[in-house]
Amino acid sequence: MNKVIAGLGEVLWDCLPEGRKLGGAPANFAYHASQFGFPAYAISAIGNDELGDQTVKELENKQLKYIMPRIDFPTGTVQVQLDEEGVPTYDIKRDVAWDNIPLTAEIEDIAKHCGCVCFGSLAQRNTVSHNTIHHFLASTPMDCLKIFDINLRQNFYTKEIIQESLSACDILKINDEELVTIGRLFGYPGLDIENKCYLILGKYNLKMLVLTCGTNGSYVFAPGLKSFQPTPKVEVADTVGAGDSFTGSFAAAILSGMPLQEAHKLAVEVSAYVCTQPGAMPKIPEHLLNRINRIR
Repeated sequence: MNKVIAGLGEVLWDCLPEGRKLGGAPANFAYHASQFGFPAYAISAIGNDELGDQTVKELENKQLKYIMPRIDFPTGTVQVQLDEEGVPTYDIKRDVAWDNIPLTAEIEDIAKHCGCVCFGSLAQRNTVSHNTIHHFLASTPMDCLKIFDINLRQNFYTKEIIQESLSACDILKINDEELVTIGRLFGYPGLDIENKCYLILGKYNLKMLVLTCGTNGSYVFAPGLKSFQPTPKVEVADTVGAGDSFTGSFAAAILSGMPLQEAHKLAVEVSAYVCTQPGAMPKIPEHLLNRINRIR
């Protein structure tokens, strides 16, 4: 498998109580996958503005490859409020650059050489970015691993977008609250968690379904296989980007040939570490990075 990894969708600035931090789930995913030694790209769009300049500077400081055309819309921002346990709520600004990601020749070229791509529902709220994302997915090699990290935010999703994305992906990543929403939306609210997950897995012919349940642990479901990992107890700075670090490290581990249960355990430990650090893109400690490096 070609091992170029792409995070495709929103890039934005999380406006946290302590200041602005670069984020956006696909960019966070690409950054964490890149720390494990994979060529990873954050693919989005930014504005011809000061925040666009700062985005480029920050990505280059993080040594993260990116393809982000500069267009005549403002660079995205999100107002983030944290509760007493560090759990965020978001006010996501509309009509911004990542709503209008153009399909460029450079983006098409990455699609043709992509071994894994992660995308979500949020960047599909606008037709321009929606069309770019699905053209990208359709242009990837047959063995490209396509991860739909659903990331339901505010009211920026529809049943149709979710169904289309499920039909286009190999792996669904979802949390327990989102699973309840999907159960209501799709008309099977009475099923228990495990049955809902296996129903979605089978209906959309998925290779895996990853379910995170906050402090109650996480699951990976695959045909004939279930993995559970408890959530480590840590002192939480904030949980911004923790789920993206889970997805990025899980994808890197799977692409490296790590068995599913081991990949799951590593993803949980990386995510727990990220919760102890402020912002979405802290550096992962060497002892965690070396778990993959030993098998590559």
